[in-house]
Amino acid sequence: MNVLPIPASGLPEGAVMPEHKLSIVIPMYNEADNVEPLLVRIHQAMENYSQPWEVVLVDDGSTDATPAEIQRLAAVYGPHVHGVELVRNYKQTAAMQAGLDAARGDVIATLDGDLQNDPFDIPRMVYRLLTEDLDLVAGWRKDRKEGFWLRRLPSRIANRLIARVTGVKLKDYGCSLKVFRGSVIRSVRLYGEMHRFIPAWLATVTTPRRIAEEVVTHHARIHGQSKYGISRTFRVVLDLVFMFFFLRYRTRPGHFFGGIGIVLGVLGSLILAYLFSIKVFWGQDIGTRPMLITGFFLVIAGLQAVTSGVLAEMLSRVYLEANGALAYVARPQPAHGEGDGWHWPSKPAVVEKPKARRK
Repeated sequence: MNVLPIPASGLPEGAVMPEHKLSIVIPMYNEADNVEPLLVRIHQAMENYSQPWEVVLVDDGSTDATPAEIQRLAAVYGPHVHGVELVRNYKQTAAMQAGLDAARGDVIATLDGDLQNDPFDIPRMVYRLLTEDLDLVAGWRKDRKEGFWLRRLPSRIANRLIARVTGVKLKDYGCSLKVFRGSVIRSVRLYGEMHRFIPAWLATVTTPRRIAEEVVTHHARIHGQSKYGISRTFRVVLDLVFMFFFLRYRTRPGHFFGGIGIVLGVLGSLILAYLFSIKVFWGQDIGTRPMLITGFFLVIAGLQAVTSGVLAEMLSRVYLEANGALAYVARPQPAHGEGDGWHWPSKPAVVEKPKARRK
């Protein structure tokens, strides 16, 4: 089953891992062939891990045997491997949020279920997060094993654009391998396609100085097909617009929409003022001119930008956050006790010394 080499731990010589509980969250969609090799790889990587850990596998409404594989292997490995099964395909952001909600660790690692991220990078990233007092260590796929024109080039452009808009300077926003401080990632909610902007979301609750980047291993896909295509570019652009709004104008949304509305309204008003002047002072007929319709359209569009845009964005946030609504529906899972469902490090057996005989 092992098809990838076993690297060194990457930890400094004599490093002592600070005390914590680690949750590894993995969203999966139609990855039936990858479930078992991924769990094998995770257990190889965590074999000598000195702290308790768990794996949360989220099935995002797969149409293949992924849910059955998760259930089968959870029974094989034990209660520290447990699954969350969503009733339909809610996309990666909702699946990741479902995993974050199910995770119980005070440190949470996320990665893709396609074996392109390597779990052997997790201990090194966790060690850096805890010893450097960070809130996020994001993976950087410096040597990506993917095509240049359709994957790497669009990704580079998107990374630079996102960094410029959000102000969080990372080289690889698209890498799913990330390690979070649990208390921080739980303070934000993910909607839409916002998993790509998690570092920017975290910047709303923590300082960018507590966000770092770590070079990680990237493997070529072995099983299954990629779920990403060039079509996601349009979704990224739309989400980036909302991210720009939320980061810059969350507490003053009227400035964002009002600025657009004022520009449109001023243009429309200038057109109408011009037509009014030539009608009154020069007596020209303006009833059939396209500029008249354009002027009225710009004024109305300006009013809509100021009113309906602000109301729509603010009402959606109030509904999703104040009412505690979730972006997904998951099947009920049995509850774990406080000490159940963790893979505890094995302790060396204590051999009692024989008592000395009395003479």
